[in-house]
Formats: sequence, structure tokens, C-alpha cells
Amino acid sequence: MRKAYTAEDLAGRTVTVVGLGSSGVAACRALGRAGARVRATDARGADRLGAVAGDLRDEGVRLELGANSAGFAEGSELVVVSPGVPLENPVVAWARSRDVPVISEVELAYCLSDARFVAVTGTNGKTTTTSLIGGILKTRTDKAHVCGNIGLPVTSVAPGLGPDHVLVVEVSSFQLDTCVSFRPDVAVLLNVTPDHLDRYASYEDYVASKARIFANQVGGDFAVINRDDADSVRASEGAEARKLWFSLEEKVPEGAFVHGGQVVVRIDRRERTVFGTDALKIKGPHNLANCLAAVLAASALGFEDDAVREGVTRFEGLEHRFEHVADLDGVRYVNDSKATNVDAVRVALEAVDGPVVLIAGGRDKGGDFAALGSLVRAKVELMLVIGEASGMLTRVFSPVTRVRAAGSLDDAVRAAAAEARAGTTVLLSPGCASFDMFADFEDRGKAFKRAVLGLGETGSRGGRR
Repeated sequence: MRKAYTAEDLAGRTVTVVGLGSSGVAACRALGRAGARVRATDARGADRLGAVAGDLRDEGVRLELGANSAGFAEGSELVVVSPGVPLENPVVAWARSRDVPVISEVELAYCLSDARFVAVTGTNGKTTTTSLIGGILKTRTDKAHVCGNIGLPVTSVAPGLGPDHVLVVEVSSFQLDTCVSFRPDVAVLLNVTPDHLDRYASYEDYVASKARIFANQVGGDFAVINRDDADSVRASEGAEARKLWFSLEEKVPEGAFVHGGQVVVRIDRRERTVFGTDALKIKGPHNLANCLAAVLAASALGFEDDAVREGVTRFEGLEHRFEHVADLDGVRYVNDSKATNVDAVRVALEAVDGPVVLIAGGRDKGGDFAALGSLVRAKVELMLVIGEASGMLTRVFSPVTRVRAAGSLDDAVRAAAAEARAGTTVLLSPGCASFDMFADFEDRGKAFKRAVLGLGETGSRGGRR
């Protein structure tokens, strides 16, 4: 399939960028370098955008700040939408009503680059797996770039790169919704579980969004798929790419699995043992599954087993993702602030040995928390709930465990320290978005870590012996 646009196609066109987060700013600059007439609109005012607004004006970008109006976009021939912008946005609605193409920043980057793309999506584990793949590739090349939803916009890296470069891109469902010709050489689908149901009309729409990662692939491409996840298997049914499966539950005919404590890869009728699971620094079944996906992605690109082994076994995990913070008086404190949906909480609870004091809550995204009932009953001695979802979580979990509301995250940490006994894990795994109380999940995770580390300084650890 031909790319939707080239730099030559964009030269002289009027293009409106919606949203001036990091990806929107990078898109403006990439479009400017391609010769487009760039407009950008952001609902935030100039005071919240800071110096970037003036910088973009100096670079010739026409701005609308404090609103997103259809009138501002009038005359645009293309709209580039940032991932956090709802498709009901007035500018996006205007474009669709007039058949003006709407694309994501990822699509734009793909169109402006000849690099190879590895795209990683899934409800949970995207950032860890993207980082793992990048770590493997970087053991053998300086032409591997990790970008996308992981923090570095793709358009700040991709334009002009040749096929000797590899872009490992974390891609959200929001970005896939507005991809047109995006065709990754390797597409990775980690899992699909209910999330973002405040944005999608149904779970089936969300599954269909994830399936778009395979939409433009052909026989020479690779699709790396979680064999253990029924909805991932279902989402890949129409994929034309060569399928490589990963599984913790069975020996797959082609792909990666675990046997006798060893990671085994089968590709092209050749089976080999790559490394032992005890060599991994990141723990839990979910992280082992992420490792299998990363191993397959790197193998599909032709990286040898020694590079795979070196990259995976060096990896120490990422901040705010089941991150060990401290051990105080025999109590372990774990920061899993990135767990913003129900299934992520399930994964975190299953990874903990022993009793748990769980801190959860924030802004509800429409998940089915009742599905955690039996697991919470079995593992959680006390649930401390915070934020807008406190009432809902109390109603759902009071029948299965003790639930107590806390006025703030600091209050929750102090209450957890007072209740937890030696051998207990205090786990921040919110299952909700952070925006009711914090700037983002990272802000929330850092607040948790400050509160935990402050326990020792103030002598307020408490705890039951």
C-alpha cells in the first residue's frame, strides 16, 4: 500500500494540528519542514502552553489558543490529531463532515520516513515491551530509536530516516484510530482487556481499534500476538502478516514459549533455547509475557540470540510499573501507578506473594471492578480508596474486604503503614486515571514514593507486628 502522503504531497498544503502536547508540537515542526502551511489549535490558553506558543509563532505556525473552533480550521486540507483529543472535537467533527482527512501523528511520521517500524500496542505492558525491544536492538546498533506514546514523539525522530534505521513505537488505540496507511514491519499485540470505555461506544469498538495495527500489513511483515489472550487472537484473525505467537500456557507451533524454566523460540522449524527465566530482573507473569513478545520482535528483525539475551537480561524495569520503592519494618511498598485499568490491577495483585494493602481509585474509566472480587477477597486485607471513584469502589469491594476512604494519597500511605504487618505488600495500583488529583500517572507515582520515603523520616511507619 502506498503511503498516504509524502513530503512533496504536503508542501504548500494547509494543515491543522489539533492539540499542542509534545506530539502536536513535533507534528507542527515536521509539517513546517515539509513545506506545509501549518495551523495549530489548543483548548488551553497561552499561559498554560508557556514559551512553546511563541516559538511556534516565530516558526510561522498560525495559532488558535483557548478554543478548538471549526472556523479556525476552515480551508484546511488535512487535520493531524493528537492522541488525547476526542474524535468529537469540533475541529475533527468539521473535518469529517467535509471529508477532510484526519490522521494521527504516528501516521504523519510514517509517511515522512523510510525507516523500518516496530509497533507495539495492547491494553497493558506497551511501554515495558517497547523499552525491552529497544534495549535489545541497541545492544547491536546505534540506529534503533524508541519513541511514540512512550514519551518521545515519532515525528521528532522519524522524518528523513532511511531503511537502515528501526523505530520502535508504542502506539495507543487512540493513535491507531486515525492511522490510514501505517504499515509496521513488525506489529505486536500484547493483550486486549476492557479500557477507555469512557471513550469507545463499546468494548467491541475498542478491540477493533487495536486490530487496526495489522490492517495494512502484508505477507512479508510479522504480527506478534499473545496466544493466551482470546481477544488478541480474535483481533488478529484478519491479519495477512506472518503470525508469531507467544504463550505462557502452551508450546506454540511458531513463536516463543516457556518450557522447564527456559525461554524457547521456534521460527522456520528451528527451535532454540534463548535464556533462563531466572535471569530476568523484572518479575511477574505479565513481565515474562512482555519479554516473550520482545524476543519475537527482535528475532523477526534478524537479531541473534546473544543480542536478545543481553538486552532482555539487562533490563531492570521502568518507573511507576510495579516498581519496588522500599522495605520498611518488613513491609514492601510497590508503586504501580501506571495501572490505570481493571486488568492492570489484576496483573499486579497476581504478581504479589502474600497479603496486600491495596491503594486504588482516581477517575473511573468505566471498567468492571466487580471482576476482581474473588482475587481481592483472597489477597487484599485492606483497600484504601481515593479520588472520584472512592464511592464506587467502596460499594463494589465492601462485600469482599475491608474498605476505607482516604482524603489524599498521603493519608492512604500513612493508613497503610499503620495497618500493614511484616510480610505485607502495600500496593498502589489505582485502576483509574489520575486526572482528578494529579497531572498524570507519573505525578501520582512520584507522590506515592515521596509519601513512602517520608514514613521513615517522620517515624510514622506504624504497622502491626
